[in-house]
Amino acid sequence: MSSSTDSQLLSAPTAAAYGAPDGPAAIPPALVDDAAATTPTTARETPRGRSRRHAHRAVLYLYALVAVALSAVVVALAASNTAHAKVSWVVGSSHVSLVWMVLAAVVLGWLLGLLTAAALHRRTRAPR
Repeated sequence: MSSSTDSQLLSAPTAAAYGAPDGPAAIPPALVDDAAATTPTTARETPRGRSRRHAHRAVLYLYALVAVALSAVVVALAASNTAHAKVSWVVGSSHVSLVWMVLAAVVLGWLLGLLTAAALHRRTRAPR
């Protein structure tokens, strides 16, 4: 190398000048990926993969739409049922607002659905 190149290299600011460590400690080992240097960065998505990704996105949007619609129905039911009703239990009775009855039924149904799904998943999973 010539002396002019050496002087340019020496005058360039180093990472240490900005408070960063110099040398191999400057890059954490977890961020160094040897495979990334050898693999091409222009990996293309296949048409089938793109189609599957878009179908999955559509299903997620459908789930979100159904969740919003069910929430709106529950809110509408709760808003329209503000009167009190007599609830007869096995051992007595009580007067409860219909709003709380609807919300309790929704929560109870949701919890029973979760328990049923968990039980079915557990019974139908692949053997170990």
